[in-house]
Amino acid sequence: MRPVAVIGAGKTPFGIFADRDLRSLAVEAGEKCLRNCHVAPGQIESFYLGNFAGPSFTGQNHLAPYISTALGIMDVPSTRVEAACASSGSAFFHAWAEVAAGIYDIVMVVGVEKMTSRNTAQVNEILAEAGDCSGEMRAGNTFASLFAMIARRHMFEFGTKKEHLSAVAVKNHANGALNPDAQMRKVITLEQAMKGKPIADPLNLYDCSLISDGAAAVILAPLERAHEFTDKPVRVLGIAQASDYVALDQKDDITTFPAVRRAGEKAYQMAGVTPRDIQFAELHDCFTIAEIIATEDLGFTGRGEGGPYAFEGHTARSGERPVNTSGGLKAKGHPVGATGVAQICDLVLQIRCEAGDRQIPRHSLGLAENLGGSGATCVVSILGAA
Repeated sequence: MRPVAVIGAGKTPFGIFADRDLRSLAVEAGEKCLRNCHVAPGQIESFYLGNFAGPSFTGQNHLAPYISTALGIMDVPSTRVEAACASSGSAFFHAWAEVAAGIYDIVMVVGVEKMTSRNTAQVNEILAEAGDCSGEMRAGNTFASLFAMIARRHMFEFGTKKEHLSAVAVKNHANGALNPDAQMRKVITLEQAMKGKPIADPLNLYDCSLISDGAAAVILAPLERAHEFTDKPVRVLGIAQASDYVALDQKDDITTFPAVRRAGEKAYQMAGVTPRDIQFAELHDCFTIAEIIATEDLGFTGRGEGGPYAFEGHTARSGERPVNTSGGLKAKGHPVGATGVAQICDLVLQIRCEAGDRQIPRHSLGLAENLGGSGATCVVSILGAA
């Protein structure tokens, strides 16, 4: 397997864009990415699109060539990948595999979602299709209620407190306020976070990620060719995808995600590093409890210790291991199909020392964890300076 590098990255702001459609968002991110590494559309040899529910949100299907041709990328394999919220993380994994295996040299990945064309009730119904539709969703669950059950069980098992969840929201809002591309650039206090509008006990409005529009893109190449395109290549040191049951009632323990643990273990092994070596991370905080559990499953802290770990400031920008310096899904936004690639873009910005006011001093080794559904899919990527 050949060493692989990210040579270009680009993304749109995340937010609510009534005047934008899915294709225009994807094209904006893709064109920014092409310019970032001085690659022409004709040099792209394979194209992947990460998208969860474009047909449901927009009515448009056959999306991969719909986007790639709009970018001027013609006559190449053009493939859409769907894996719920991990759609573009999975697309990134498959693109990496093509380059690593020597099938193609220059491969582009775009992640995009246009969600705000539907109202909140419709969005929740569409998102629920990533759950167990014949069981838990048919019974009236949403992902908010499922993660509320996860949070409540974590509280019961380990003594996790509401202020631990709220500390994650406060930290991610503070980071998002420094991100010019974030949807929610609003600093909040712990008191505000704890008194948010109830959604599904114990989760309130500040514990939940946003309904968003947006797109992100990266281009991969063999490491040996990376300097043809950029002076700042970022190497993919380790990457793995794993899966688990879709329904919570099939899991032995809902306070941990086996797919996260397995993907993390494989990615660490490939990269030749341990959790202790990771300097910063972009974790999938679809709900605040998800970030807390991810810090445990990835070995940043022990089982049941993720709540105090966040509350004590260890994941803040000034902490021992900053998490979600972008603002995370909570503040940056969560256009579902774009999130995985956006996490890669944010790692690249930090590693290249281009994160502006959010730049952290230790930034040479970062990890991204992209979760699908209630833990049925996970992609873990470890990137470092080339």
